[in-house]
Amino acid sequence: MPSLSSATDAFLASRAADGDQLAFGVLVRRHAPFLVAFATRLTGSRADADDCVQEALITAWRRLPDLTDPEKVRSWLTTIVSRKATDRMRARKISEQIDEQMVSAKDDPERSVVASSQMDALKKVLGELPEELRVVWVLREVGGHSYDEIAVEVGETAATVRGRLARARKTVLERMQEWR
Repeated sequence: MPSLSSATDAFLASRAADGDQLAFGVLVRRHAPFLVAFATRLTGSRADADDCVQEALITAWRRLPDLTDPEKVRSWLTTIVSRKATDRMRARKISEQIDEQMVSAKDDPERSVVASSQMDALKKVLGELPEELRVVWVLREVGGHSYDEIAVEVGETAATVRGRLARARKTVLERMQEWR
């Protein structure tokens, strides 16, 4: 009998939906690095990302029997992580300081204030985007993923991704111009 580590995601998801903890563990080991990287891009914080992924995996374990297409388990997990990250970002205070890495101490005070204000505005704009637009924007603009890679991650066609990305970019640009 082949080991679970060589099994397909669909097989593992089906087994895990039936309560197989070992199968779920294989899914977690297989997809957790991507999910953490994805959540880190969304939240801007590794600690928040770890928390989001942990919460998402707990939710996934509980909701696995509701998964209608086990072949799309990675996209399904990504969606749950995205929702958890969105919830976490909304819970943050808007007055949160920008990481020191974003604005170095050697910048002049005026540039620091402008950069901080722009980053705060971008965080707010991204937080207000619908989830399906924010996810594709972050994957493309922050993660540098191709349209095809994003399509695989979100379980849509590349054409759908292009459309969502165009709407996201337009919305971000319009809202950022309002902040000027």
